[in-house]
Order: sequence, then structure tokens, then C-alpha cells
Amino acid sequence: MATIDSAPASAGRLRVAVPSVAERVAQELRRQLAEGALIPGARLTESTIAEDLGVSRNTVREAFAELASERLVVRHPNRGVFVASLGAEDIHDVYTVRRFIEVSAMRGGGSPEDVAAVRAAVEEGKRAAAAGDDEAGGTANQHFHGAIVAMARSPRLNTIMAQVLAEMRLFFHKATADALFYQRYLPDNEAICEALEAGEPDRAADLLLAYLDRSEDNLAAVHGE
Repeated sequence: MATIDSAPASAGRLRVAVPSVAERVAQELRRQLAEGALIPGARLTESTIAEDLGVSRNTVREAFAELASERLVVRHPNRGVFVASLGAEDIHDVYTVRRFIEVSAMRGGGSPEDVAAVRAAVEEGKRAAAAGDDEAGGTANQHFHGAIVAMARSPRLNTIMAQVLAEMRLFFHKATADALFYQRYLPDNEAICEALEAGEPDRAADLLLAYLDRSEDNLAAVHGE
């Protein structure tokens, strides 16, 4: 795991723009959540994370506070900090956010480089499916949706989406008891990407919207069992 170093001192205006070390630790933990490395209910230890990332325990504590405000972790008095276990009631709210962010980003289209990043995520998913690696397939699916939002070229939207992707992976942990869970979405990802590559962002957005509607229904059914 990469060490997170402090940013060098610079002019006042630049210091405002550079994320603090605690913010970057929070970013790293969001990434681990989004990629399935941290599972719901897992205990997070300040000392272990501080050692892994090369930061102080106070810094990790600040990062935990940021993630707690996003409901990605919970602190239990006298027990510690744990990865959140989100419930069925959270699903619709998260998908509402996804529809606004992802579909709008898709309708705006993207540069050839942006579209290539979406295609790369699709191909990553295909390789994972061929290898029978559903966890890698889940990560590829996260990369696909992250690449869609990245087309908007908005750091703020990317930050919001990082939180959303972390929440989504927490939901998906229960759904992936079905070993083919992520493979079912590969044809959708392919069709969306092909429409985007054909220069039809509105059609791609319509396909994405239908995809998100089905995905919400499927996930709600799993968590409603």
C-alpha cells in the first residue's frame, strides 16, 4: 500500500488547493471501500492504518471523522471504528444521486480520452469474467461508473462519486453471494460504451438510466430478503 506523504509547504493560495494529509488518507480508504478491500462490519484500527500509510494516528483519526460524516464508517464507544453496514433504506437515496450524476455526465459526452477510459473499464470487466474473478469484476464495474462521471471533468463531482462508489460496494457485498452478480451487467456496460463510442451520448444516457433502474430493483430485492 502506498505511503501518503505530507504536501510540501508553498504559497498560501496553493496550500488551500492541496488536500490535507487526513483528506488523502480518507481518499485512500474510500478507494479501498470502493474496490471491496474493506467489508461491512470490519474493524478499522488506527495504529495499523497509520503504519500502513506512513501517517500519524491523529491523522487517521481525522480521516475517520470525515468518513463517519459520510456514513461510510461508524464509531462505537469503547469498541472502535467499523466499516458501515448500509441498509435497504439507503439504496433509493444512493441511486437517486447516481441518476443525477452519472446520467448527466453521460449526456455531456466526453473527449476521446474520456471515452477510452470507459472502454478500458469494460475490457477490464471482460477479463475478470473470463478469469472467473467476480471481485475483480466488481472493481471493474466501479471503474466503469467512475469513468462515466469523470467525463464531466469536475473534481467536485469526482469527489462525490468516490463516496457513492464506496457506498455502492458496501451494498454489493451482500449481493455478490451470487457469483455471477457483476457478469450480468457486462452486456449493459458494453452497449452503453458502444453508444458513447458511436457519438450518441443521449442514447448512451438512456441506456444507463434503464440500467440504473434495473440495478436498484435488483439490489433492493437482495436487501429486502
